[in-house]
Amino acid sequence: MQQARNQSLRRMVMIALFCAMSYVVMMVIHIKVGFLTMDVKDAVITLCGLYFGPLAALFISVAVPLLELFTVSDTGIYGLIMNILGSAAFSLTVSLFYKWRKTLFGAVMGLLSGVLLMTAVMVLANLLITPYFMGTTVATVRGMIPTLLLPFNLLKGVINAGAILLLYKPLSRALRKAGMLPRREGSGGAKKPCPRTRLTGIAVTLVALLLIAGAIALIFTVLGGKIDFGKG
Repeated sequence: MQQARNQSLRRMVMIALFCAMSYVVMMVIHIKVGFLTMDVKDAVITLCGLYFGPLAALFISVAVPLLELFTVSDTGIYGLIMNILGSAAFSLTVSLFYKWRKTLFGAVMGLLSGVLLMTAVMVLANLLITPYFMGTTVATVRGMIPTLLLPFNLLKGVINAGAILLLYKPLSRALRKAGMLPRREGSGGAKKPCPRTRLTGIAVTLVALLLIAGAIALIFTVLGGKIDFGKG
């Protein structure tokens, strides 16, 4: 009973910590592309979902936009709705896939599905919501899909997916060492990773770095993105 209570408390503390980290990430640096803003808080939210389940990801997907609304947001209810839709679509898809299949294949399929679903949700949300809040027409928003909305959300998803691939393993090891995550079964001793596992890890890291670097380069060169330090 006491052990279960301690585990529950640790889980709550870690979810709160991930919530705080995603808020800080949202605050620190973003890339502005037109009226859109790119940050990597979805990577932090999704990592929490991978460790603690889809409900944890959903909680942070709602909590952080609410905190943003009441502290630093200049987009009001419009920004709140769009932030929740984007974060929830991405993080829930990835964490649900990984809960179903806790393998590298499951993670990659989840990330790919998350990028595609988040992009589709945000394009549809812009068609339905942006005209109302921005005082523009559906035709105007529709015209932005191929040149702005579609590439922006795809690249945003790719950057977040790359960040997750880059951070998941080292963060998992650090949290297990700190006792904040349960150790895997059969991992009691300090075993050296086999050469194949080490090569897979190196390959995943290189792919993640290439994805992030390529997506950021396209955002600046093709979409005309600008770094925006701070918030508000």
